[in-house]
Amino acid sequence: MRAVTGRSAEKNSAPGVRVGRRARVVSATVGLLTAAGVVFAPSASALDVRQDQWYLGPMQAEQMWKASTGKGVKVAVIDSGVNPHTDSLKGQVLVDEVPESVAYGATDDYTGHGTSMAELIAGTGAGGGVRGLAPGAKIVPYRVYLEDLTGEEKERKTALSAEAIKAAADTDAKILSMSFGSEFINPAVEAAITYAASKGKLLIASVGNNGEGDAHIGYPAAYPYVIGVTSLDRNNKISKFSSRGQYVDLVAPGEDIPGYCRPDFTAYCRGLMGTSASTAIVSASAALIWSAHPDWTANQVTRALIDTASRKWPKDDPTQYAGYGTVRPRKVLEDPEYDAGPAYSDPLAEWNRSEGEPLVTEIPPSSAPASSSGPASSPPRAAGGEADGDGPTAAPAQNASSAGDGGNGLWTALGAAVAAIVLVGGTVAVRRSRRTA
Repeated sequence: MRAVTGRSAEKNSAPGVRVGRRARVVSATVGLLTAAGVVFAPSASALDVRQDQWYLGPMQAEQMWKASTGKGVKVAVIDSGVNPHTDSLKGQVLVDEVPESVAYGATDDYTGHGTSMAELIAGTGAGGGVRGLAPGAKIVPYRVYLEDLTGEEKERKTALSAEAIKAAADTDAKILSMSFGSEFINPAVEAAITYAASKGKLLIASVGNNGEGDAHIGYPAAYPYVIGVTSLDRNNKISKFSSRGQYVDLVAPGEDIPGYCRPDFTAYCRGLMGTSASTAIVSASAALIWSAHPDWTANQVTRALIDTASRKWPKDDPTQYAGYGTVRPRKVLEDPEYDAGPAYSDPLAEWNRSEGEPLVTEIPPSSAPASSSGPASSPPRAAGGEADGDGPTAAPAQNASSAGDGGNGLWTALGAAVAAIVLVGGTVAVRRSRRTA
């Protein structure tokens, strides 16, 4: 599914200009690409749903929930809307906290995608439904104009993504989860992203599902201040469909995930896959950490996610395929001595910085100005390090070693996310850099 970056007035942009086109974004279902032809009713198949949530075991969810469930953290799910009446989401969706200016249709999910993301984050599992990774967190639903929305009146009344992001920034939601993207730069969306970052929000977005195409990462994942998330399968390999490049920051499961593939909410579909689900899982991971450390800032939560991610390469050499590695929130939760660093030092400063402009993430929100900066560029990222001898040597086949993490390879080290491409016996280093357009 693709989201709309502007209303009809923006169709008048000059020919060939990417900015402001009424493009439909590279997927609000940037996540749920395909589904196997198997569906099952939540109330009748609790065991099946739990088995399909294969990642809860490797992430040691039950152990983490003893330390944190995400309680006290609100996550703004900016998507196709969220149905608050599924068994798993009853009592989890804060309908009354959606800002009035963007409240139209917030609980009328027109694809099932937004509801699926909300359940992956904060579902209780009631009635045999999906159990979210942060079942104590709460969801604030936002519906934005995505490609499957039909009807002139609905299109007119439904918020654009920039409007929803800006509105969410002015609430007490700590995390903005955005499982959508566009190949086009949109100044309004970038300004909204910068404004939200200045308000201390943690912004998380899908990098996209173009890995078997041009592989380009979409926006908002490619904007400064946004954590870009890619997908991993149950065999500990980066998903072939995952986009790759300069804006990948973290990895999380995104294949064989249960969710709604139609908006009647009578049954889950099996085998859904895409970077949307990965984004929801990283958002939930952040909620677990922030709940356990409510005084931390977005910078500190981001640093914790990066520091504890599993990888076989130096932390300062993020790769095109897996960024800083696979998210492991339990490593933060189980370490009472973990130091999250300075509150207003951006751990991604090198990549977020635009020449001549201060980082809004390094200014306390109470004193930060409302930012409306346009597209920014950043210096190239360093070449990613090669995987060690235990990992594969071809980037698309990366997987992890099980050493040192209780035999659980998925969360120990995502060893195959190498930053080298083997070409006819030679090796060419892949560099990460921010695109300017």
